[in-house]
Amino acid sequence: MSRITDAEVRILERYSETFSQEYSAKRREWEGSPFGWIRQIPPRQRGAVGEKLVETYLACKGFTVDRSPVSEADRLINGIRAEIKMSTLWENGTYTFQQLRDQNYQFAVCLGISPFDAHCWVLPKQTIMRQRELGGITPQHGGAGGTDTAWLKVDPKNVAAWLNDCGGTLSQAVQRIAEIVKTST
Repeated sequence: MSRITDAEVRILERYSETFSQEYSAKRREWEGSPFGWIRQIPPRQRGAVGEKLVETYLACKGFTVDRSPVSEADRLINGIRAEIKMSTLWENGTYTFQQLRDQNYQFAVCLGISPFDAHCWVLPKQTIMRQRELGGITPQHGGAGGTDTAWLKVDPKNVAAWLNDCGGTLSQAVQRIAEIVKTST
């Protein structure tokens, strides 16, 4: 029995229960997911979790990963400055990697987490800057004229052709990082 006594508030309560069921159905795809907890933490903490996931994964693959001495990069991967972005799968089936900036890093690692899968793209900074010009990476703030931050939206079921050389699977991303650090040293 409801603890709400006001008749008008009870009307809202009924609608709220209906809407709750609709939204709960949308979240069910994450039930039982080993990554579901990530969606429950605040966005700022999700970024830190993404950095830790990438750091530990790459370390287990034989890379040396250290914290960056400058704030414009997240990590040094075999001595090369890297930015790390993580997105969980949005309800529309896409990843959105946010806050891509023109900063002091050589490549960005974009880790996408789905309920039971993961994807990863490794983008050299020059690719990011070029795709900002071409529209593959779009302004995040300020409309089409926004210049500070940008975002990359990726549909893992229909990846843009320009991303084909940037990875997709974790194995492909590791291979791409190995190529980048080899040519940069």
